[in-house]
Amino acid sequence: MLLGTAFNVSAIVIGTLVGLAIRRRLPERMNSIAVQALGLVTALIGVKMMITTENLLIVLVSMVIGGVVGELLGVEARLEGFGAKVEAKFSKEGGTFAKAFVTSSLLYCVGPMAIIGSLQDGLTGDFTILLTKSGLDGVASIAFASTLGVGVLFSAVPVALYQGAITIGASMLEPYLTSRMINEMTAIGGLLIVGIALNILQVARIKVGNLLPAILVIAMLSSLP
Repeated sequence: MLLGTAFNVSAIVIGTLVGLAIRRRLPERMNSIAVQALGLVTALIGVKMMITTENLLIVLVSMVIGGVVGELLGVEARLEGFGAKVEAKFSKEGGTFAKAFVTSSLLYCVGPMAIIGSLQDGLTGDFTILLTKSGLDGVASIAFASTLGVGVLFSAVPVALYQGAITIGASMLEPYLTSRMINEMTAIGGLLIVGIALNILQVARIKVGNLLPAILVIAMLSSLP
């Protein structure tokens, strides 16, 4: 039942190792343009996800409520704090570790493929979507690791916990899953990915981590009649 997530985690680890190996051979200007390209592609993915919404008002309310909840809980600070603790034990790369960990973890976890793929794996045993996501995440890990460093490797941990939890709990969620809920959750995920893209491109400093509760909020609101 967890084979899809296992493949995904393996792809991230392998992609990170490849990216780190390439990084040592790339001049700084190559790293810089790679980050910009990655940011633009990330924005494109987010925009494509956003258009699935059928109710902009629900998206707006969910983002506001989710952001307030996330700010109160300090989600972003907790993610960065965890990254800093792991950095102190395992990394010598300085401040880039937390950025690599948080950025890659959010990108891998908030997309619709993580949600839908894990649900499908748990409900039917079909992990085709997660296999596809594994390929995409593996390629992204090469790009992230070659530009941001070893912190990307540890993003495999939240991916395993996040997707594993959804897969295991999928059977209990079955009565509540509708196409409307998936569409709106996908739209919220798209907005968060656009936020990540803006951070990568250094256009703005958006606390995407604190907006993550919006995914749960919109799931609840879109389930209402």
